[in-house]
Amino acid sequence: MDRKVRVYSTPSCPYCIRAKQFLKDNNVEFEDIDVSLNPEKGQEMIDVSGQMGVPVLIIDGKIIVGFDKESIRKALGI
Repeated sequence: MDRKVRVYSTPSCPYCIRAKQFLKDNNVEFEDIDVSLNPEKGQEMIDVSGQMGVPVLIIDGKIIVGFDKESIRKALGI
């Protein structure tokens, strides 16, 4: 199944690292967007989610704020 998964993150955020590792462990391809390097993408994340904190995951259009493993599993169907 081809999913569109996007992760807005920063390199220093432990929950971002965990979220990305969880996706890797489950063989889920994702686009990693480092908002610390890209202010436009940071603003895009805020516009889409209403959140300033990372991580923000978007899985097939569903927005998940933070490393919420159960919500991520549910959105991925795993």
